[in-house]
Amino acid sequence: MPLAGGGSTRFGQVLRSARLHDMTEADVELLVGKYGLRTVIDLRTPAEVERDGPTPLERAGVRTEHLTVLPEGQRPLPRDGEDPKLFNYRGYLDHRPENMLAAVRLLTEPDAGPALVHCAAGKDRTGVFCALVADAVGVRRDAVVNDYTLSNERLAAVLRRGVGGEYDIDPTDVDPHKCRPEVMAALLGELDARGSAPGWLLRHGMPDTELDVLRTRLTDPVSG
Repeated sequence: MPLAGGGSTRFGQVLRSARLHDMTEADVELLVGKYGLRTVIDLRTPAEVERDGPTPLERAGVRTEHLTVLPEGQRPLPRDGEDPKLFNYRGYLDHRPENMLAAVRLLTEPDAGPALVHCAAGKDRTGVFCALVADAVGVRRDAVVNDYTLSNERLAAVLRRGVGGEYDIDPTDVDPHKCRPEVMAALLGELDARGSAPGWLLRHGMPDTELDVLRTRLTDPVSG
């Protein structure tokens, strides 16, 4: 992904996915053997984790950290006229900032290696996490939004495969679940009003030194 100041992100350092329970042994070998996957960040709720059980990667011994970004108890509802998707995305940052921060900080650990982040469909919770990280390391805004909307290319297949019993989703009705670029652009705009993605991370407890590590690990400023 192109950086605003020139260069690009490093390929294969952060992968994003829908739920992992349909993975085959060949899939596990591809991720662990080819990509060198070392860490899985699972943003699903404890109920989702308990219902589905360990993933094939977890059973294969890949370190898995469960860090839900949904609020506990009854979830708040958007106000009349408010975009529900933007409301939810804002909620990940507002209601579980400690877990969102902890998930980002995992990427700075010396032995984190290439990491994979996922939720149920891999587009909302995971999309916000990846956008936060990308914006924090200086990815161009249009590229952050474009990366988020890439989920639309696989959305029908993801819904057909299923995202877990907690969600009542008609797999033939894709439109309500699409990643709309204006939603991510609006969220990034709200982050700007709060001091940008780096400012959000620093304000919630990420040391400057770790932010530097994150940028060094995930970007190649001298690449073309």
